[in-house]
Amino acid sequence: MSDFRESIDIDCRPEDAWAYITEFSHLPEWQESAVSTEQLDAEPVGVGSRLRITRHIGRRDIPMTMQLTEYEPPRVWGMQGIDGPVRGHVHGEITPLDEGRRSRVTIEVGFDGKGIGKALVPLVVRPQIRKELPRNEQHLKDRLEHPVP
Repeated sequence: MSDFRESIDIDCRPEDAWAYITEFSHLPEWQESAVSTEQLDAEPVGVGSRLRITRHIGRRDIPMTMQLTEYEPPRVWGMQGIDGPVRGHVHGEITPLDEGRRSRVTIEVGFDGKGIGKALVPLVVRPQIRKELPRNEQHLKDRLEHPVP
C-alpha cells in the first residue's frame, strides 16, 4: 500500500528518463532527502539488487538498504526497504506520451516503521515526504529537460 502517489509529465523520451532514474547515483541530484547512495551488488542491476541510500530525515542522516523488487526497463521499477527503523517501498512507472517523445513519470511511496520507526513514520517521515515528493518530481523534470553538462 502506498501513502503517496505523484505523476509528472516530462519532455524527454521514456528511455532517457529510465536511464537517469535507474542510475541510482543520481538520486541525490533530484531527491531532496537523499544524501548519498551506494550500490551494494555488482552489475548488472536487476531484481534482487541492493542499494544503500542515506537520507536526511528530521534532524538525522539515516542509512537504509533498499532491494529492487521490480525492474522492467524502460517502464517499471520498485524497491523495498530491508533494514533500518523506517522501511520505504517505492513503485515507479514511466509511461510514453506523444508517440514516445515525452514521458509521464509516476512514483508511489509508502513506509513501514520498525521499533522507533513506528513513531518516526507518522510524526516525521510522512509529513516530510508529503512536501518533498512533488518537489522531487519537479527536480527530476528540471534535470531531464535541462541537463547539466
